[in-house]
Amino acid sequence: MNIDSLVKILDLVPAKKLRLVELAWELADRRGRVDMTKARERLPEIAAAADEADAYARATASLVNAIERAATEEDEG
Repeated sequence: MNIDSLVKILDLVPAKKLRLVELAWELADRRGRVDMTKARERLPEIAAAADEADAYARATASLVNAIERAATEEDEG
């Protein structure tokens, strides 16, 4: 697989803003530490955001595997 093909594939991947990152900023205190009181109040939201991040990580790993397989097949073909 050449670099142009890889770039075309990656251009198809939409940008993703993960809620977990946004929550980290929202839950941080002035010193950058997690405000545990706020965090406890938002546990269901944190759990949902963690699930979203896990799903995104799995999808990313799947894409990487597909690209690696395509590159290997092209090299062997």
